[in-house]
Amino acid sequence: MQSKNYLITNIGELFGILGQEVKQLKGKEQSHINTLKNAYLLVENGLISDFGPMSECPAYSGEIKDLSAQWLLPGFVDSHTHMVFAGPRHNEYVMRLQGKTYADIAAEGGGILNSAKRLQGMSEDELYQRTFDYAQAAIKSGTCALEIKSGYGLSVEAELKMLRVIKRLKTSLPIAVKATFLGAHAFPAEYKNNHEAYIRQIVDEMLPVIAKEGLADFIDVFCDEGFYSTEETDYILKAAAAYGLQPKIHGNELGITGGVQVAVANQSLSVDHLEHIGEAEIECLKASETMPVALPGSSFFLKIPYTPGRRIIDSGLPLAIASDFNPGSSPCSNLWFIWSLACLYNGLLPEEGFNALTINAAKAMGLETSLGSITKGKRACFIVTRAFEHINEMPYWFTQNHAVEVLV
Repeated sequence: MQSKNYLITNIGELFGILGQEVKQLKGKEQSHINTLKNAYLLVENGLISDFGPMSECPAYSGEIKDLSAQWLLPGFVDSHTHMVFAGPRHNEYVMRLQGKTYADIAAEGGGILNSAKRLQGMSEDELYQRTFDYAQAAIKSGTCALEIKSGYGLSVEAELKMLRVIKRLKTSLPIAVKATFLGAHAFPAEYKNNHEAYIRQIVDEMLPVIAKEGLADFIDVFCDEGFYSTEETDYILKAAAAYGLQPKIHGNELGITGGVQVAVANQSLSVDHLEHIGEAEIECLKASETMPVALPGSSFFLKIPYTPGRRIIDSGLPLAIASDFNPGSSPCSNLWFIWSLACLYNGLLPEEGFNALTINAAKAMGLETSLGSITKGKRACFIVTRAFEHINEMPYWFTQNHAVEVLV
């Protein structure tokens, strides 16, 4: 749909209806989806103006789209991606198939540093076109909002180049895009034994330019074993807060290392990964507004433990899921497949997965008042699917793109 004003009629079933007061769904709430059968929905100025049963559909003289009993869902929100990268790391994929570990691959020059080396030699225009193509593929499968991180630059020039690519995407893509500065993704080889010097570079050289040019919405740090300590993470997050950057951090992928606690202490919007989580972390999250985010694509690809989503939700917490789209550990932007993985391996029910990809994912991006549900006043971003017997079928038919059409 190109128009900002149109009427959708004969919707077989409308999914994800929430009141304006609902910002997230947690615990038992997350297993419920409000729907309306045989419905209409009116869009005015690009926003949801009204919806209801077809028996109450208003007369309309503008553009009308008849769904002929197909279903309508709010667009998916992908709150964690590393979409800006110079190319695939298929050679590392083969190395893992041969039994080599992450540490083995890193020792041979692979991993994040490999991506950084390739990206540093690529022009901004070429990097932009590659990322634009990846984003278009994601949109075709129903993604209507993207968070995109830097972090494969690991130098002042290359990190800024990545963020400028994301800034260009904000104006060229028809969906919401948020930029996250992840200069603290790893330590460049030359700073392996001098962490303080690289952190000073992040704080003294990168952050001021990022703030001046408006290049980022969020700040991220890879707080985990072998990467950034909780003390280093806390220092970087506090420095970024002075520039108005809200945290969204990587935590507890490789072990229980304090990532949750430092995220909550700094009022992080989300803490992502959580493959390792204990009772102390769950209690800490309960006392916060920080959204736990599971990334089943990386667990699947790396054959590492999955975030215990069932335990998290049963504790009364909300949970979001995201693709973690990146060249090294999750080369997949298809959120239908991520939904299937979350059900099969994170322990979610299909309805919980739906809410994890919509309203809760929007909360993890700070977009809960504009996206993530069918709510009056929210942005008109929708997925049209065929009519199924039940929403359970969507994750059941794993790897399939169920989007007949994406309306953005």
